[in-house]
Amino acid sequence: MSTSYSYFCPCPRGMEDALAEELKEIAEKSKTLAIHQTIPGGVHCSGMIEDCWLINLYSRIASRVLLRIAQSSYKSEEDIYRLAVKQPWESWFDVQNTLRIDITAIKSPVKSLNFTTLRIKDGVVDRFRSQNGIRPSINTHAPDIRIAGFLDAHNVTLYLDTSGEALFKRGWRLETGDAPLRENLAAGLLRISGWKPGIPLLDPMCGSGTILIEAAQIMMGIPPGYKRSFSFEKLSNFDASKWKALKDAVKVNPVPDDPMIYGSDISGDMLTMTRHNLQEAGVPFDIPLHQIEAQEIKMPVDKPGIILTNPPYGERIGVRGNRNLEADELASQFYQALGTTLKQRFPNWSVFLFTADLSVPKMLRLKEARKTPFYNGPIECRLFRFDMVAGSNRPRQSRTFRSEDQK
Repeated sequence: MSTSYSYFCPCPRGMEDALAEELKEIAEKSKTLAIHQTIPGGVHCSGMIEDCWLINLYSRIASRVLLRIAQSSYKSEEDIYRLAVKQPWESWFDVQNTLRIDITAIKSPVKSLNFTTLRIKDGVVDRFRSQNGIRPSINTHAPDIRIAGFLDAHNVTLYLDTSGEALFKRGWRLETGDAPLRENLAAGLLRISGWKPGIPLLDPMCGSGTILIEAAQIMMGIPPGYKRSFSFEKLSNFDASKWKALKDAVKVNPVPDDPMIYGSDISGDMLTMTRHNLQEAGVPFDIPLHQIEAQEIKMPVDKPGIILTNPPYGERIGVRGNRNLEADELASQFYQALGTTLKQRFPNWSVFLFTADLSVPKMLRLKEARKTPFYNGPIECRLFRFDMVAGSNRPRQSRTFRSEDQK
């Protein structure tokens, strides 16, 4: 009889509802995957072991897929050690596998998270030593197996991390710009913006191309985990033939005649990086890329669409020739010019700017239709939505973005 397991899928804070919606779509591929409670930081679900493979393969928004091993109340680090040492770790993985232990805590009374991590590690290795006289080694850099602990004020939960490397690492990225937007955050922003294949999409500050690549893979139906490996492949219950069958069942979509996905950036080096990343990600069609300052952009196609971008900081946001301006004044001039461009040239478009700078609407001189809080790692950000009204502040007809503009 097959065993059902409890899973927790963490995600960037603010993306929980988007993740729950995505997991329900993934569950349509399975008869046993059930989606349960959404809580701050992620979504609980349950299913067979193959269901965690499915989530790892298809989820664009989850950060990891954690399989719950044990949960108990605790009062001290020794209670946590006793919980760890009594778990049958030897039934999950071999003693030859290397380990890493990570813990997170909210309102936990323990005095030292580092010491608590060591006690979980002691419990795991002592369990192996008691079973066969040898213990697994620790490798914090590239472990075979990751064990995660979560502590709140009263309870501790131990998980096996079935993902390994965080899921935003798709397995294709070789080149990045400064502080690139994480792939799972980009995918969540695309979903929240309402973008779907067939709606024109423009990222005018595309950097190394994360938003463009996520959109292109969504359009093609390419699973985000298709080109990478996972920790569950090291577990004792892994069935390589079933995993191969799951991947072989992937059916990508036909290449569209006109994808209507467009990108631009002030930096030619960034655009070169984007082209390389598009190739590595297996995107089978060309995305028009244009080297231009964001405040000079024009409609890429003569119909309403979506602008979604993560504005950078520093030199790439600047106005050429104004090197002597202070950073704040540089940003103010840039956003003021960008706001004018959006009002004049993008009638009936929806504009989404993801930024940690809460003064952006004021600098744009635009009133946001909506602002949604998210976290990019520890950084509190906002996704600002601006709806451009046709006929507002439009002194001239905008010119469309033509293919020859790329040259």
